[in-house]
Amino acid sequence: MSAIRHALPITRAEDFAQWYQVVIAQADMAEESGVRGCMVIKPWGYGIWERIQRLMDDRIKAAGVQNCYFPLFIPLSYFAKEAEHVEGFAKEMAVVTHHRLIAGEEGGLVPDPEAKLEEPLVVRPTSETVIGAAMARWIQSWRDLPMLTNQWANVVRWEMRTRMFLRTSEFLWQEGHTAHEDRADAMDETLRALEMYRSFAEDVLAMPVIAGEKPENERFPGAEATYSIEAMMQDGKALQAGTSHYLGTSFAEAAGIRYQDREGGQQLCHTTSWGVSTRLIGGVIMTHGDDDGLRVPPAIAPQQVVILPMLRDDASDAALLEYCESLRARIAAQAALGEPVRVLLDRKPGKAAAKRWDWVRKGAPVIIEIGGRDMEAGKVSLLRRDRLWNAAGKTDFASPSAEECAGAIGALLEEIQNGLFAEARQRRDTNITRGVDSLEALSAFYAEDQRYPGWVEVQWAKPTGDALDKVVEQLKALKLTIRNVPADAAPADGACIFTGAPAVERIFIARAY
Repeated sequence: MSAIRHALPITRAEDFAQWYQVVIAQADMAEESGVRGCMVIKPWGYGIWERIQRLMDDRIKAAGVQNCYFPLFIPLSYFAKEAEHVEGFAKEMAVVTHHRLIAGEEGGLVPDPEAKLEEPLVVRPTSETVIGAAMARWIQSWRDLPMLTNQWANVVRWEMRTRMFLRTSEFLWQEGHTAHEDRADAMDETLRALEMYRSFAEDVLAMPVIAGEKPENERFPGAEATYSIEAMMQDGKALQAGTSHYLGTSFAEAAGIRYQDREGGQQLCHTTSWGVSTRLIGGVIMTHGDDDGLRVPPAIAPQQVVILPMLRDDASDAALLEYCESLRARIAAQAALGEPVRVLLDRKPGKAAAKRWDWVRKGAPVIIEIGGRDMEAGKVSLLRRDRLWNAAGKTDFASPSAEECAGAIGALLEEIQNGLFAEARQRRDTNITRGVDSLEALSAFYAEDQRYPGWVEVQWAKPTGDALDKVVEQLKALKLTIRNVPADAAPADGACIFTGAPAVERIFIARAY
């Protein structure tokens, strides 16, 4: 077998963190903006986000949730009403204090002392407070409930250590906010959103996840319960890919969200919030990428099929382009994953091989090259991005007829989608370790010389307060965190590895992003 010359200058095994940054750059997804922690999302990266947004929005609306929009700026007094919430975000808040600049004495522009705001404005880190104020105006009686809202927006959290798509000072997301008559209805909504995220991650992103409840120390500030979906990246680390929160009545009390019940009394609403962000794109990169770049699941690929004519810059190009356009139209008339196939005829000048590798790095699911001889023979050269190399270390081109290609493309895209998920699920399941029954064994497991140790499932007694704080410190010393309590875990049947008390549930421990 000949040595494979990969499209990227670095491999995952050499330096996974650097590989991740190289994929983003060479797949032309995003770039630095000049503002620390903020990125420019380029067309291919934003096209992936648009696909995620559209498909997620369909699911949100199918649940009866309505989209709306709330201000980017939130009065500081809104946060002051909810002490635990503001404490959780205080270190990440960007604050506007002035509304005008003037020329400084030493040159440049400075805030005008005469333009100081009467009340500072927080640049939206999340919208519970401002949406709560609106709900307090909108909700009068039980007939107004449940109130189900969502917004697609940008938020700002002033992160100290940033990484594109995974942790940025500004990011894009959706945030659902709902109000309900009672705890049971609010919990149903919380778990509905969690299941929506689980199925979306697996069915659309081809990213297997574990859904479950976060421990007390990992709850959203002010929430009574927080649930998450956790995905395993190829380096064995966990990525929190989405969260859903039952907020109880504390936010309603702070904002004055009350309703007249059926007996005429006044009651506090039970509220929820839930969201996913552009972090999902980082998860897709680290779940599916390889040493040649990104591999985009067909469901979210802006272009599922790319046709590359091998142009010669002469009179023969016209006939070749006409042939390619005919094939493009036939493929576009097909369906895959419930939608018309998205197919691009890349007419840009340049050598076909160079263009091919550009699309390989971007991760287009299917790449079709067509030259003059292919046209004469009625064939195409087809390359699947999920199976780039053959056993001999050569690019694994197939040569179906144009008719066969057009007719089979829908099934092929679905096969690629399912194959990416199966590959990621097998990798995750292989790298979950069970049976670790002591803190010493846990420490030894992660101290072993293994690059990608994966996750460990352990049993614990669900300590709270000081006992939980001690557990968190013990794990912090090992650079580990509790991810969640899997919803489908087996019942506990042993002792807590931290306290020795009888265990009440199983949890996942991992290193995480």
